Amino acid sequence: MSVRIAHLSDIHFGGELADAVEASIAAVAMFEPTLVAVTGDITLNGLPREFRAARAWLARLATPQLVTPGNHDTPYWNIPLRALSPFARYRRYIGPANAISFDSSELAVRAINSARGAQPRPDWSKGAIALGRLKRLDWGEAGRVRVFACHHPLVDIQGAPVTGGVRRGAAATTILANQRVDLVLTGHVHVPFALPLTLASEGCYAIGAGTLSQRTRGAPPSFSTIVAEGDAFEVTVRAWTGTAFEAGQVWRLPRRTPASSIS
Repeated sequence: MSVRIAHLSDIHFGGELADAVEASIAAVAMFEPTLVAVTGDITLNGLPREFRAARAWLARLATPQLVTPGNHDTPYWNIPLRALSPFARYRRYIGPANAISFDSSELAVRAINSARGAQPRPDWSKGAIALGRLKRLDWGEAGRVRVFACHHPLVDIQGAPVTGGVRRGAAATTILANQRVDLVLTGHVHVPFALPLTLASEGCYAIGAGTLSQRTRGAPPSFSTIVAEGDAFEVTVRAWTGTAFEAGQVWRLPRRTPASSIS
């Protein structure tokens, strides 16, 4: 049996691409995922009406799901609330903002919130990783595909239209490599990618999903699918044409773990 992950990010309800978001429900269901991972920025400005729309969409999306917040999931223009209680609305409408996990016989997924409501630097949209929390992750039994998820890419992606600017991101990649994590799923930059985490050991990959919002940055709206089968991970971009999702770029990434680890 293969592990199948549908990876979506940056829906930005309040600025979503309505036809693509609606069509994603059937497209994800047709993929028959082991897990649906949504890596943040499900709203545009963190408004209650945006969270309600996001919650209604998630209720129609295939399950099981793992959802983690992004920087836009704070009250974006309410500075006092954003600074003092940035994820209260997210928790009220969506669920936990940190220490999120999913386990099956073939798959272990852990998520940490890389977004911050306020930071001691001018651009609060940038990311940060709490290394202590990362070091305490318990991955359970060996032999499963290990996936880490957060909103911001841990290292800057060459050619990406924006930077994640993650504090302690390089150190985080080393920790994840030592924990023998296979995939690091992120969003934020609005363009899909799949590449080795060069600061980590061989067999650890950074996977970025595109956006299903109107905030495109030089790439079509999309989500990605990941299949772990045999000796490789196959990552496929599902690009929105205006009427349907069609398979686009495909990456085949060699797996560190032997094929026998997936039954």
